[in-house]
Parts: sequence; structure tokens; C-alpha cells
Amino acid sequence: MEFTIETEQENDGRWIAEIGDLPGALAYGTTEEEAMTKVEALALRVLAERLETHECRPMPISISLAHA
Repeated sequence: MEFTIETEQENDGRWIAEIGDLPGALAYGTTEEEAMTKVEALALRVLAERLETHECRPMPISISLAHA
């Protein structure tokens, strides 16, 4: 399972990050990095909810995070 995060800066300066293949995974931040961090955390919550409500079956996943 692999998702791509798309980011864009809004006219007001905020950043928006979205995972198009995962409905509901959209987050704002004051920086691009903050928006990406928020959407990654939200994506994990969305996937956990899908597993808990049996919307999807468990499958092997790979999660990698960059070191700060």
C-alpha cells in the first residue's frame, strides 16, 4: 500500500496536503512540512478506522518516515 501526498500553497499562504487515493485525508498547515505531517497522521487514523469497521481487509503495509 503506497500513497502519494500532494501539496499546494493557498492564496492566503497556508499549505494544504492531500492524499487523493484516501478520501478524508486532507490537512492544512502554516508550512508545507506541517501540512504533510498532519496529513500523514490523519491517513494512519483513516486506515485504522477502516480496519476497525471492516471496510477493508488487513494487508501487508510498509511505513517509512524520514528522520528529523
